Amino acid sequence: MHLVFGVCFNYLKDEELSKDAVMQIFEELVVKLKIHQVQNFKSWLHVLSRNHCLMALRKSAKNPTVAMEDNFVENGDFVHLDIDDTKESQLTVMEKCMETLPEEQRKSVDLFYLQEKCYKEVADITGYDMLKVKSYIQNGKRNLKICIEKNSEL
Repeated sequence: MHLVFGVCFNYLKDEELSKDAVMQIFEELVVKLKIHQVQNFKSWLHVLSRNHCLMALRKSAKNPTVAMEDNFVENGDFVHLDIDDTKESQLTVMEKCMETLPEEQRKSVDLFYLQEKCYKEVADITGYDMLKVKSYIQNGKRNLKICIEKNSEL
C-alpha cells in the first residue's frame, strides 16, 4: 500500500488526493484481478497506479480550479509557461491520436505499451495472430507518431 501511495503522491503532489487514489486503486484492483492474468504483480500494480493517477490528472485538467490571490492581477512576474501543462497537453494529444487508430492497432498498442504486455500476451488477450500483433504494434506506433507530430504543431 505504501508503494502505491508513493506512486500516487509522485504524480498528484497532494497527500489527501494520494490517499483517496490509493483507496480507489485497491477497489479497482479487486475487479481487475478477476479479469487479468498478472505475471508480475508489482510492475502491473505500478502501471495500474500510474494510469489511475494520469487519468485523475486529465480529469482535473478539464475542470481546473484556481485559487486567486488578492494581488493576482497586479503580479508582474507571472509566468505563463508551465511544464506540467505541456506534459498534460502532450498526453491529451496522444489520447486523441490513440482514438484515431484502427481498432486492432489501438488495442495492440494499448496492451503492449500502456499495459506492458508481451507479444504473446497481446495475442492471447486479443485473439490476433502473433505476426499480426507485431504488425499492428509497428503500424500503430508509426501512425501514432505521425498523428502526434501533426497535432503538436497546432
